[in-house]
Amino acid sequence: MNKLEQLKARSQVVADTGDIAAIQRYHPQDATTNPSLLFKAAQLPQYQALIGESLDWAKRHCHDDASIPGQAAIKLAVAIGAEILQLVPGVVSTEVDARLSFDTRATIDYARRLISLYEQAGVPRERVLIKIASTWEGITAASVLEREGIHCNLTLLFSFCQAVACAEAGVTLISPFVGRILDWHKAHSGREDFTAEEDPGVLSVRNIYHYYKSRGYDTVVMAASFRNTGEIEALAGCDRLTISPQLLQALEEDDGNLTGGLPEQTEPLARPNRALGEAEFRYQLNSDAMATEKLAEGIRNFVQDQERLELLLQTHLIGRTETNAATNP
Repeated sequence: MNKLEQLKARSQVVADTGDIAAIQRYHPQDATTNPSLLFKAAQLPQYQALIGESLDWAKRHCHDDASIPGQAAIKLAVAIGAEILQLVPGVVSTEVDARLSFDTRATIDYARRLISLYEQAGVPRERVLIKIASTWEGITAASVLEREGIHCNLTLLFSFCQAVACAEAGVTLISPFVGRILDWHKAHSGREDFTAEEDPGVLSVRNIYHYYKSRGYDTVVMAASFRNTGEIEALAGCDRLTISPQLLQALEEDDGNLTGGLPEQTEPLARPNRALGEAEFRYQLNSDAMATEKLAEGIRNFVQDQERLELLLQTHLIGRTETNAATNP
């Protein structure tokens, strides 16, 4: 077996892409999307019909032209997610607008809207994970949504306190980032070379995984944001691994033995007697410079790509309007 096949025997492999062709090639269990991936997907030829359908839908449901691109973006995310679900046996993750990362009520409303659109498209909520940034407000929103049967994927997770709060909130899945943690340490340590076994992103996920499993939390750990296959191999055995098409290809082309992975579990430990409160969460997150900086940067980048997607849809809308005007003078 190649390394991708060996990896699938130890962890559920998730495609970190919205590219249908890549999903068809690698046969992942699940797939994840985010504003950056949707922006890239919206430029692919196979999605142009969905863009037109999303714009037409938004025009019928919006009271003013200014809100059409934003509503079309929501519809497009669901339409692409529904297409992906025809190819994967598991679930797809669809992200809440990152501009709502510090608004609990708006996050809940947006998540409910996504689920409603999926259900209108014939997709049951059990096949969708709502991706939410791991802010205190996002985690609080996820705890409400989970009680409603809306399952959540808490993303942009860089610190142990974020992971603890997510587990205590009962969220379905977390996406701790590996590569972005490594990026920060490279930039701030002056050191370029880290082996997989000393990679700070790998060590962070291992610590979270051990904490969850030794204390019996049900929250799934899905490591994300990989920079190289060494990081992936070092986390073999993690519940799930979401991997870009480029790294999936590298694993598929490697016929070597996949060695290493997560250490063996130890004896069960008791859960904390006291839940992590808001003040302590904010203090611990603020004390972690890397997590604070990467969380803020991640939100900014997702907002930027959300706005780029909406601008792209606005451009399509203008083009369609001009074409219709020329056809029907």
